[in-house]
Amino acid sequence: MKKRAVILVSGGLDSATVLAMAIDQGYQCYTLSLDYGQRHRIELDRAKKISISNGAQEHRVVRLDIGGFGGSALTDRDINVPTQETKDIPITYVPARNTVFLSVALGWAEVLEAEAIFIGANAVDYSGYPDCRPEYIEAFQNLANLATKAGVEGGRIRIEAPIIDLTKAEIIQKGLVLGVDYSQTISCYNPRTDGKICGECDSCRIREAGFQTAGTPDPANS
Repeated sequence: MKKRAVILVSGGLDSATVLAMAIDQGYQCYTLSLDYGQRHRIELDRAKKISISNGAQEHRVVRLDIGGFGGSALTDRDINVPTQETKDIPITYVPARNTVFLSVALGWAEVLEAEAIFIGANAVDYSGYPDCRPEYIEAFQNLANLATKAGVEGGRIRIEAPIIDLTKAEIIQKGLVLGVDYSQTISCYNPRTDGKICGECDSCRIREAGFQTAGTPDPANS
């Protein structure tokens, strides 16, 4: 049986690249997106499109409204998405988001008897989120080893974060080699009603700088 992996796909640049990496490594890919109460549904539409166009075996959307707790500009419309950089953990951090995402992915991976879960966490060109650090991925790997049937029986579901140490430019360059169509992706925290990016949020700035450093135009803006 061909090896299987669950890929967390958000509709953004990073997860699209990670999906391409998993496919390149010979995995049958099962893509998973979370409807967690985010400000807009554009990213969910893009995640589905990316999954279908890349030949995912199955794409699922799980609804878990962690946004109902508030506490983040990405889920609470009463909190403005910041347009200025900060040295602190920004208000766009969604409390426990990656922990929730990986836990759901871990459950599906067990059912599929998958060998790996891929996540597009990045600790270089990221916004200061504590759940995007290598230490966090290592900790969740330990949890997966302890808390699953596979782990108890001597198997292992690997938590793969293949872009965690890459700059945004390096991610883009790897994706282009793998044929990623970045025009399908969206990285904006606060897109307009017509689907256009705001061009002002932290995510937009990081993406723009990444394409500039990579020496190629962003096809999503053409």
